[in-house]
Amino acid sequence: MTIISLLLLASLLPHLTFTARVNVGIVNGREAKPHSRPYMVSIQSNNVHICGGFLISNEFVLTAAHCWNGTETLTAVVGAHDLRASRNSDHIGVESYIPHPSYTDHFSWNDIMLLRLQEKVDQNNYAKWILLPEKGEDVKEDTRCSVAGWGRLETHGSKSDRLMEANVYVTDNTECFRKWGGEKYSLSQMVCTHGQGGSCLGDSGGPLVCGNTAVGVTAFGYKSHCNSPEKPNVYIKISLYIPWINSVIKKYE
Repeated sequence: MTIISLLLLASLLPHLTFTARVNVGIVNGREAKPHSRPYMVSIQSNNVHICGGFLISNEFVLTAAHCWNGTETLTAVVGAHDLRASRNSDHIGVESYIPHPSYTDHFSWNDIMLLRLQEKVDQNNYAKWILLPEKGEDVKEDTRCSVAGWGRLETHGSKSDRLMEANVYVTDNTECFRKWGGEKYSLSQMVCTHGQGGSCLGDSGGPLVCGNTAVGVTAFGYKSHCNSPEKPNVYIKISLYIPWINSVIKKYE
């Protein structure tokens, strides 16, 4: 079975210089209350949404490493709800692209990246950063969490201009490993979820949020069926990378 990192929209695939991957959006979800998730970021290339991301400080966005091909220029749209017209959103350029040093585009391991913005974000009702977990912190099986994004509403459908969201539940990690296999799934680095709704093409890099904390970065899912029960959506476990995240942020203080 074929998997894909939940990356760039199909229209952008010819421009990629690495292994082609496709993104995920929210299926069987609902429209989020405008600006109820002020940490959400639309990562765009040439004014086209390609990935999600989320604010973790006034100048850093956390996202998936596969959302950047190593050469293109990305823009972070902060404070948006409807991407077609949002008077409260800011388009901010990226100063520094910082993928995890152990990430390679041939595998899903360490698929996490920090974007340092060219301008600092003023925290307000439309833009706020989200909490991260403690180092090594785990999320228990069946914990109710949520995902959000501007991706597709169904596997072969269109993406959403408005932010969508869905509730999901954390799956037993050994079950995730059994369904994906050791070549794709890392017990230490990843977590997966199940639920009636979930991610689809266009949501890579967005957060898995449990309570008021971002515990995962949307990484990959099943190409042929968004939110497949047999091949559940997978997230990079943020708690494993807290020392690296802190070291990068400290470097720029």
